[in-house]
Order: sequence, then C-alpha cells, then structure tokens
Amino acid sequence: MRDKNATKDFYLNKLGFIELGDYGDYLLIKKDDIEIHFFEFKNLDPKENYGQVYIRTNDIDNLYQSLLDNKTDIHPNGKLQTKPRGQKEFSMLDPDSNLLTFGQTL
Repeated sequence: MRDKNATKDFYLNKLGFIELGDYGDYLLIKKDDIEIHFFEFKNLDPKENYGQVYIRTNDIDNLYQSLLDNKTDIHPNGKLQTKPRGQKEFSMLDPDSNLLTFGQTL
C-alpha cells in the first residue's frame, strides 16, 4: 500500500472488511474467513504493480450486486461472468492497482 488511509477507505468502506490491526507501516484487515495483510510501499508505481489476490466466495451474485449498489468500481474487463473452467468471477483494482478477483465454483 502506498497510502494507508486510501487502502483503509477502500477495503473497510467499499468492501466491508474490518480492521484487525494498524501497526504504522503494516495493516491487517478481515472479512469472514479472509484476512489480508498490507505493508507500506510508498514507491510503488501502480502502473507497474502486478499484485493480485483470488478470493473465493459462496455467494458471488449477492456480493457482486452489493458492490454495485455501493458504487464500487468493477474492472472494465472484469464484469461478472462464467469462465470456461467452471468458475463464476469478477475483478476489480484496489487503490494501488492490486487485482482482486472474486470467484465461486459452479
């Protein structure tokens, strides 16, 4: 994360995570059984960031709709769709261009 406040705002207010701990340059958040740890990286260039996380869910349709209702930006190429490998997925970018893909096995 480049900016802890931007990261907190996105994950807590847009995605519904809760804060587990804030340790200066280290941040821990959680939602259901998902826990994500962030470290400060002020020199990160979002255009060169290739970080990504795949998050499995059992209710992808409702999750997707809740994010749309919350006016959370979905990646233009990441709209909810069924993939040939039997996964229903959508994707978004966080403030540092980490790719977040949410998926459910069909």
